[in-house]
Amino acid sequence: MSDLELREEPYDAPAAAALIETLQQEYVDRYGGPDDAPVQPQEFGPPHGRFLVGYLDTLPVAMGGLRRIDLATVEIKRMYVVPDHRGRGLSRAVLAHLEELARTVGAQRVVLETGMKQPEAMRLYETSGYERIEGFGHYCGQELSVSYGKNL
Repeated sequence: MSDLELREEPYDAPAAAALIETLQQEYVDRYGGPDDAPVQPQEFGPPHGRFLVGYLDTLPVAMGGLRRIDLATVEIKRMYVVPDHRGRGLSRAVLAHLEELARTVGAQRVVLETGMKQPEAMRLYETSGYERIEGFGHYCGQELSVSYGKNL
């Protein structure tokens, strides 16, 4: 895992866009359709948001972003590691770095959403100090949605 290089990049930069497209295809495979939550690329840019792409050498293999929900809260979104590189701790590295970035933008709390058909993501968040919370935003009330929160 130590060879993972995390770079802040725009949400719509080429490497991020390619990873997002791959992630959306995984949602189609798991849930029958892509994630249709409204997202604006600029939400993931400074001063209130950030987006990371993780590289092994020159290969983009992981990503994750954060965007501000309110003055004290940010949402983590688009956490993803390509299947061939899972099980190596890359998602933990991305998550830890996003939490540090959340602190730098003044957040006191992080929230996120994942799905019931992503048990590996649920395990990651539960073993990283996140607790189940009420659904929020776009996913509120959706049957397969699981929301988590963590105070920083």
